[in-house]
Amino acid sequence: MTKLVTFTDAKGPRVGAVLEDGRILDLSAAATGGALAGATQDMLALIEAGPAALAAVRALAAAPPPAAVLAAGSTRLLAPIPRPRRNVFCVGRNYMDHVAEGDRTRGITNSELPKFPQFFTKAPDTVIAPDDWIPPHTGTTQWLDYEVELAVVIGTTGADISREDALGHVFGWTIGNDVTGRDLQRRYGQWFKGKSLDRSCPLGPWIVPADELDALNTGIRCFVNGEKRQDSNTSKMIFDVREIIHQLSIGFTLNPGDVIISGTPEGVGYAMVPPQTLKPGDVIRCEIDGIGTLTNTVQAA
Repeated sequence: MTKLVTFTDAKGPRVGAVLEDGRILDLSAAATGGALAGATQDMLALIEAGPAALAAVRALAAAPPPAAVLAAGSTRLLAPIPRPRRNVFCVGRNYMDHVAEGDRTRGITNSELPKFPQFFTKAPDTVIAPDDWIPPHTGTTQWLDYEVELAVVIGTTGADISREDALGHVFGWTIGNDVTGRDLQRRYGQWFKGKSLDRSCPLGPWIVPADELDALNTGIRCFVNGEKRQDSNTSKMIFDVREIIHQLSIGFTLNPGDVIISGTPEGVGYAMVPPQTLKPGDVIRCEIDGIGTLTNTVQAA
């Protein structure tokens, strides 16, 4: 499996590929021109360089130049795209059982499923790295919550993209955690405020290229302090990735490096009985089969 990362060490942030033994292939050190010329400046440059650059990365990872390999544990992973150029695009209420559990908290017994994807956004500077800390936002929200989500990274520009062509615009897949202030989400009606608290979008740990994972049918889970809270499959989405891209791109151009998080399954904290909101010190581990794990901790008081 190809694992494309943004990492940092004493020399600063760079792009790389994680090798099977956990070592990092520094692509800026390994590149000698060709398809990777100018493509290792950052992850956005690598995405924009297209299929030839990705093929070159795979070739280098198969036979890594020793001088470009960094020891496991000698670097720190950042979010694969540490600062998206635009807001992170999001889809709400996209798993049937999550719709039902949310309605139950409002006393609604007969859930009506959305007829179209319900889009909102998170500000780009909410993105944080794997193993980074999430503020408890004490005094701002009493209902801090988690949401494991499949994150889609767009690879090629497109508007009015058909459902049939949608996956051809995907560069790869990663994991997102849509940390949310539930009371703010309800207070303001429009979800942006409750969804864009500082440091509320853990993303990572790496990008798996689109053709290496059937992301339309893969397991998705979330654990809090080791307790399994969410356990589902992306095949249970109401609107799959193809439909999300199609609908989002109607009259709207998607660009390379755009990130879309595609909704969360049932098992969120606010819908539990009794509710289980996030507290300082809580450890949230998000998992998607074929990608890996994304772990973050709520900052202790």
